[in-house]
Amino acid sequence: MKELKTIILSVIIFIILVVLISAAYIVNETEQVIITQFGKPIGDPVTSPGIHFKLPFIQDAHFFDKRFLEWDGDPNQIPTKDKRFIWVDTYARWRIVDPLRFFQRVRDERGAQSRLDDILDGETRNAIANHLLVEIIRSTNRTFEESVELEAGEESEIFIKIKSGRADITRSIIEAAKPRLLELGIELIDLRFKRINYVEEVRQKIFERMISERQRIADKFRSEGQGEAARILGEKERELKRIQSEAYRTAQEIKGKADAEATAIYARAYNQSSQAREFYRFLKTMETYRTTLTDKDWLVISTKSDFFRYLQRLSGK
Repeated sequence: MKELKTIILSVIIFIILVVLISAAYIVNETEQVIITQFGKPIGDPVTSPGIHFKLPFIQDAHFFDKRFLEWDGDPNQIPTKDKRFIWVDTYARWRIVDPLRFFQRVRDERGAQSRLDDILDGETRNAIANHLLVEIIRSTNRTFEESVELEAGEESEIFIKIKSGRADITRSIIEAAKPRLLELGIELIDLRFKRINYVEEVRQKIFERMISERQRIADKFRSEGQGEAARILGEKERELKRIQSEAYRTAQEIKGKADAEATAIYARAYNQSSQAREFYRFLKTMETYRTTLTDKDWLVISTKSDFFRYLQRLSGK
């Protein structure tokens, strides 16, 4: 009898535990919950964290994330307003702001991703088709320091003044998509272009045009540099010749003054007494011997020549 009571009590406790487990659910800080009864939502969304209860077995709890969620679009080939085909890859951030409407319209995040693909890709396609390529690439009208001379009839995209840039285009996509997503209980936080590129057929031509434009700018700078270098070299040569001319003139003036002073010394020496003149003549002759004769030289002269006169005296003859 006691064993039967124990079994019955254990079964009752087990059923109570199953009922409590089925009735209780825990909501985290990053979650929000919709309660459904036989598949239909009832009551308001549960957004406060903690332990909550529902009717066991007949009610179900559906959990949805409160945090920012990611949408990564597929790259699409889209024509611009100026008929240029480009690949556009976008991404966005969104969150569930009305879980009840979200559950009623899309059921779960997988359904939401499908609707986001339709809405965001469509609005992106419309925005790209209504703007020029240069507006999609650029955000502002930048001022370029280099001056590029274009050929007649040629127009460079870098000098085109844009009315709206990439930031304005993304903003227009967000504004157009927001009301449609709010109907699904979704708030679109942000959308950005991940990548914009030309299709393969025209990419090489665009690269060649960019290279040609950069080469034209480089050639212009190179030509200006060569002209400046030629001007500097010309000024250097002119300055060098001026310095050399002034140095030559100064040297000649110094030489002239030295010659004049030497001549004056010679004149004063010759104007002295006969003995002084003879002594001066002797010194100059000795200096001539020293500078013109070596121990290996042979000198054949007349004994009556002035050059030999002092040699005779030195030899005692």
